[in-house]
Amino acid sequence: MTPVHQPATVPSSPTDVVADRYVEDYCGLEPIAATFFGVAGHETELTDFSADGFNARADLARRAAADLRAIQPADDRERVANAAMAERLSTELDLFDAGDLAAELNTTASPLQSLRIVFDLMATDTEDDWATIASRMAKLPAAFEAYAGGLDVAAADGRVVAQRQVRTCADIAARWAGDEKTSPFFAGLVERSNADGTLRRDLDAAASAAAQALRTFSGFLTDRLLPVAPVSDAVGQARYGRWLRYFTGADLDLAETYEWGWSELARIVGEKDKVAEQISPGKGLAAAIAALDDDPARILHGREELTRWLQTTADDAVDALAGTHFDIPGPVRSIEGKLSPTSGEGIYYTAPSEDFRRPGRMWWSLPEDAEEFTTWREKTTVYHEGVPGHHLQIAQTVYRADLLNRYQRLMAELGFLDDPGDRLGMLDAQGFRAARVVLDIGMHLELPIPNGTGFHEGAIWNPEIGLDFLRVHASMDDQMRRDELNRYLGWPGQAPSYKVGERVWLEARADAETRLGAAFDLRAFHTAALNLGGLGLDLLRAELARL
Repeated sequence: MTPVHQPATVPSSPTDVVADRYVEDYCGLEPIAATFFGVAGHETELTDFSADGFNARADLARRAAADLRAIQPADDRERVANAAMAERLSTELDLFDAGDLAAELNTTASPLQSLRIVFDLMATDTEDDWATIASRMAKLPAAFEAYAGGLDVAAADGRVVAQRQVRTCADIAARWAGDEKTSPFFAGLVERSNADGTLRRDLDAAASAAAQALRTFSGFLTDRLLPVAPVSDAVGQARYGRWLRYFTGADLDLAETYEWGWSELARIVGEKDKVAEQISPGKGLAAAIAALDDDPARILHGREELTRWLQTTADDAVDALAGTHFDIPGPVRSIEGKLSPTSGEGIYYTAPSEDFRRPGRMWWSLPEDAEEFTTWREKTTVYHEGVPGHHLQIAQTVYRADLLNRYQRLMAELGFLDDPGDRLGMLDAQGFRAARVVLDIGMHLELPIPNGTGFHEGAIWNPEIGLDFLRVHASMDDQMRRDELNRYLGWPGQAPSYKVGERVWLEARADAETRLGAAFDLRAFHTAALNLGGLGLDLLRAELARL
């Protein structure tokens, strides 16, 4: 049996005391987040998404921010910890004070999704585990009522998301409740329990009440929120800037970033054309993609085969990179590839618990009718979600309790794509992320499309043009493109963070190579950078310059 990792004790500093106290208090106010973090003790509770709940969390953040300002850090470790926490609290308070958090509703990552996805992370091994699920599930009607109340208060202040988000979220809630095409989500969860007797009755009652709560919430969105929701999807420069800072931890020049996104996209398109020539000489990119899609060696048949391949690909990457390009501790080497029980949520990562009893997980949320998958598209995403991507960064942060306080741990060109098909998949994903920089900023700021791009030159971005843009730069079916577009329109500033973060990382690494010359060691650089924990990009750039 694999030993369970026990988090080490951080050498206590005044900043650590503030941070650890904040985490304890925050998890009490945000029990859903506690489950995502893997912090025990809140498994039967749900977060209060009412106006009072948001006010309580904002008050907690203000107290912690004031405590941090009163501290004079004693060393570099405390200085970084203090600055990282202060930056995050400041950014979250900006969103709260502007009313953005209390009005949050979108098709990808809002309280609606949190109230469902949290059940994916709960233990299901014993009757006691299922009793815990029943207890938490029974609280869903009150949780959705509080959430609706909070949205209603925000609406009264004129803070409502766009009609597209309200309408689509109403459809999502209705689908999870069960319709003519989809079984009720919570009833399906209960079916997996094999429980009987009193426990089964409790689970069935909670699932039935949860389904009704979803239907009621869907009706609230349609009847109350939709009539007062704005038609325009664009959030404007002020709101966009707040969210982009939240997702990047940087104050970015939006005009320069928009221009850089176009140039980066053009560079990647040129590389894609070169790789396509290796695959289908003289036939162009579309023919190369068709050839890869038709290659039997690159096709996975069925969801079980996809799950096995995801796991094998992730495990192989860990085995190959551990001890070469990265130092990967034993507990961090465990990662699971799983399929989400619902569709339309994209691909995402959830962190391991503090003791690593629950490993880090990559989740694939698939279209309901999807049964065939291509490895050339998926391989780069495995690396992005697993190692050397989200899992390596986040799980390593959880592991390094000897360097990072509890708040830091919880917030948290290598030769694997030499095959031309896999490389085209990587470039396709890179081009997609560069396209998202352009589309996200352009759509929300309603910018003109520059001359020389060969695409709707001079036109102002709108959703129809955005969909056309994805048809050019996203190798996926049209329904997935529409889902992606809805995600960007409802989650401003999130989509560009990947490519902008890569930009900062590569610039910082190049700077370190130049400064250190022959003494530069890639593995040591990676280790030192990961040991910083999760930092905003402005702070990350400054700290990497010190390495």
